[in-house]
Amino acid sequence: MNSDQKKPKVIVVCGPTGVGKTSAAIGIAKEFNGEIINADSMQIYKHMDIGTAKPTHKEQACVKHHMIDIVNPDEPFDAAKFAEMARKIIARLYKRNITPFIVGGTGFYIKALLYGLFQTEPVDHDFRLRLKNEAEIDGAAFLHKRLKKYDPDAAEKIHPNDTYRIIRALEILEATGKSISEYHQEHRFTDNPFEVLTIGLHMNREVLYDRINRRVDAMISAGLLDEVKKLVSMGYTKDLKPMQSIGYRHIIDFIKDRISWDDTLQTFKRDTRRYAKRQFTWFKSEAQIIWTEPKELTEMCRLIKNFL
Repeated sequence: MNSDQKKPKVIVVCGPTGVGKTSAAIGIAKEFNGEIINADSMQIYKHMDIGTAKPTHKEQACVKHHMIDIVNPDEPFDAAKFAEMARKIIARLYKRNITPFIVGGTGFYIKALLYGLFQTEPVDHDFRLRLKNEAEIDGAAFLHKRLKKYDPDAAEKIHPNDTYRIIRALEILEATGKSISEYHQEHRFTDNPFEVLTIGLHMNREVLYDRINRRVDAMISAGLLDEVKKLVSMGYTKDLKPMQSIGYRHIIDFIKDRISWDDTLQTFKRDTRRYAKRQFTWFKSEAQIIWTEPKELTEMCRLIKNFL
């Protein structure tokens, strides 16, 4: 986009899992002729509805949603692809005078969309294959310990079971001699094609954790166990990135008789709470976010009206 062109205005609604982003975003998007672009890295996958807390068909009928159910669980997808696709959607909405609402809790996807990604040297595919083999033999946690040694900042942000991101961080280190944290620091996401209003949703931590516990119970009641069994029967194996996500990996461990049902629920809830804490830490580092509670729709609408 040329510097003399007017930048599209976009509104971001972000925050930790379980805080109420979906209902709040639908409420305000309806007020401003908006459409929602999903920025949750799990809701992009088909067949994964319950465990991702995907907006229901009724919710999606209230406001048009984009970037939901766009790839199968075994198809490669990353922040760069998300940014590419979402920017095209924003361009189309801009031409139609429709306000884009970027809604989700995947901070890296949101940053990639709004500010671009850094470029690294080409990856050594043999090295990547060796790392994948190590992960198969010794487990993702083994590679995570190595990452912690060379890039403790990245290791702090990446879950020990997140094989994909662990390998990505290690291969960047191998290819360039720099940690992925250094690249993030140097790049600082300088591409800036939009005018942005970012609204962060928060609430008392104990209240949020109680909501998370109850939401896990609701997912189980809604049939998450059967959803995971169906995914496994369709050939989606536990080593796939989306199948390693919270909820799905816990249920798979139960199905494989690695953990009891009570322990499954406890670790599912615990890991979801920990994930929410990491999300909140990520978003709190962004100075431009205006924080409010999800029930404060009137205040959100005031902010948006002034912005637009």
